[in-house]
Amino acid sequence: MGDDREQDMLRAASMYYLQDLKMEVIARHLGTSRSTVSRLLKQARASGLVEITLRPSSSRAPGLGRSVSAAFGIESYVVPVPDSASHVERLTQVSMTAARLLSSWFDSDMVMGVAWGTTLASVSRFLAPKPTRGASVVQLNGAANMRTSGVEYASDLISSFGSAFDAAVHHFSVPAFFDYPDTKDAMWRERSVRRVLDMQARADIAVFSVGAVAGAVPSHVYSAGYLDDEDVQLLHAEGVVGDVCTVFLRADGSWQDIALNARATGPDPDQLQHVPRRLCVVAGDNKAAPLLAALRAGVVTDLVVDEITAARLLESANR
Repeated sequence: MGDDREQDMLRAASMYYLQDLKMEVIARHLGTSRSTVSRLLKQARASGLVEITLRPSSSRAPGLGRSVSAAFGIESYVVPVPDSASHVERLTQVSMTAARLLSSWFDSDMVMGVAWGTTLASVSRFLAPKPTRGASVVQLNGAANMRTSGVEYASDLISSFGSAFDAAVHHFSVPAFFDYPDTKDAMWRERSVRRVLDMQARADIAVFSVGAVAGAVPSHVYSAGYLDDEDVQLLHAEGVVGDVCTVFLRADGSWQDIALNARATGPDPDQLQHVPRRLCVVAGDNKAAPLLAALRAGVVTDLVVDEITAARLLESANR
């Protein structure tokens, strides 16, 4: 890139981001068009000349963000949404924020663990390309079930994360749940499975949502044939409110003695806690209870949540 072009980028970026000037004014200063200024600003971001950093609780709901951070000892990013916002609008706003945060955190030679699900599929659509070197994206939980191999759904999602960062992709070709705990134990000794588990253990960042057992929009794991009726009845009897990475949690965050977890393929809370940064992305009324359980289980270091869900979370925690 020529020196003149770089100077124009620098001047445009300084005027726009530091002096808060409008694009029309910048265009007059530079003797160019508004569309050229827009292109210069885009190039300034793409080249790394401008880095956009989101700080916790910088939304219109700073009080909520501070309360969530203080209550749970985490970084919280509360995304402002109007009370009338639909579930899709809330999910979109939260996904855009999560995608931007991941782009700012994830870099060369890092490993990102990704749990599949509806929320993460939404996040994947907003990932801006950021080329890295020597980075990897690894699937955190298996996806096959009785009705489908699950491979297409999960692998497309994980691959889209890999594409965004030019990262190597490691799929986890096992079922979401084994029928028998001893089958899982045997598979966990296989070298091909161990290779993926070892990659998961090296993760610098894990990104996941929480699954909700109840509500108008049941999470993918409860609605797409991953569990049979007997399993679901067992979960209700055990007081399960949701899951993280297909590991089931009660309202108090306990999970160790839930029988179904011995057949689950995702990392349990103890394993997740070895990952330095654990981003949980949540939107939706029915997600407040499983989110509180996940926070009590200690699996979250960073939370992106919409304003309405954050308010419900605090109400639930104070009951």
